[in-house]
Amino acid sequence: IDSLIYEGSSGINAEYGQSNLRMKALILVGGFGTRLRPLTLSLPKPLVEFCNKPTVVHQIEALVEAGVTHVVLGVGYRADIMETELKKEEERLGITITLSYEDEPLGTAGPIALAREILLEEPDKPFFVLNSDVVCHYPFQKMLDFHEKHGREGTICVTKVEEPSRYGVVVYAEDGQIDRFVEKPSSFVSNKINAGLYLFNASILERIEMKPTSIEKKIFPAMCKEGELFAMELQGFWMDVGQPKDFIIGATLYLDHCAKHRPDLLSKNESCLGNVLVHETATIGRNCQIGPDVVIGPNCVIEDGVCLQRATIMKGSKVGSHTWISNSIVGWKCNIGRWVRMEGVSVLGEDVTIKDELYVNGGRILPHKEIGASVPNPAIIM
Repeated sequence: IDSLIYEGSSGINAEYGQSNLRMKALILVGGFGTRLRPLTLSLPKPLVEFCNKPTVVHQIEALVEAGVTHVVLGVGYRADIMETELKKEEERLGITITLSYEDEPLGTAGPIALAREILLEEPDKPFFVLNSDVVCHYPFQKMLDFHEKHGREGTICVTKVEEPSRYGVVVYAEDGQIDRFVEKPSSFVSNKINAGLYLFNASILERIEMKPTSIEKKIFPAMCKEGELFAMELQGFWMDVGQPKDFIIGATLYLDHCAKHRPDLLSKNESCLGNVLVHETATIGRNCQIGPDVVIGPNCVIEDGVCLQRATIMKGSKVGSHTWISNSIVGWKCNIGRWVRMEGVSVLGEDVTIKDELYVNGGRILPHKEIGASVPNPAIIM
């Protein structure tokens, strides 16, 4: 399955690393992934599969296509698992992946200072910085072109939102030069927000000290005052998938993007309605209704008469006959009985068993649990 489709992609058989740019990128992994529990109790958040591929792998593949040959991950915990998994990606893509360890949380700017030595190996070239929760149509080549055109220190991607009052918004001129940032405005000043994708010249490292620092609150305002920060509007879909509700919405947006640009990635199974992604090793029984907006992972077994919509079923899970699942995420190696109904942004951790004929509404169920009674109201089951 291809990565999130990105600018310049030559398709599923793209030759990675064709470019001679030899650029660097830093992916901010940081925290403990508490918002995406119980999934992050089993795996670090960047390794949790989004549409059958870890989020960080979607990002790394897109970066490589844009000419990045060295990716640094700023990590704060469970680095051993990250290292093992990313070693495989390093070999597959023919690049260097380095883990940069934070002894204490360094915010969103500190990790850039921590990776200073690596980022300065190519002092004449800009480097990318990404928030690891962001999924979108990664426009890295367009960012490079825009950055070169304006010639200043930094470029940030912005995306349009329906309710700007929920966010900090970015106010900028027609040419992209950022004037100011406004936190959760009460009256309309802009509907563009920071999308968590950046491109910086090496000179930004002179602004950042090795201590916990917010790039949004401290570094960006200083760059604005000097006219050194520009905004480029992101085209297409965007989502921060760091919590279950947004993870489900993000999958819907991704599948819609596939339908428009890479329909060959979607399932042609007669049981599938709308946009559905099914791993080739998964099996689907008779008389099922799968979709819209469903992702089924490797080695999953979907028995007869199952109905799935707006749901992700992760690797090795089994869904019993005549079960109905909507707006939910089923983690790895789960066993869901027959005639179960699950909805309301329910999330099952790894290796959860749900007995037959139960109702689960908004349940967050921790790994290795066996559920023998219904969960009619949202609850964390420990």
